[in-house]
Amino acid sequence: MNKTEVKGNWNEQKGKLKQKFAILTDNDLMYAEGKKDEMFGKLQIKLGKSREELHKIIDSL
Repeated sequence: MNKTEVKGNWNEQKGKLKQKFAILTDNDLMYAEGKKDEMFGKLQIKLGKSREELHKIIDSL
């Protein structure tokens, strides 16, 4: 999978996450290369979920 495919897939998942959790914003879900851990940290705090729970949620989308 190349960067374009990953970015397109993430944009789709981001939309589904925003539908599921209305409190999330584009800034919360901004995926920048090398900043994945930072993004997951923000999501953990905002949603009160563990990293494993977040991975399960994203995988189920």
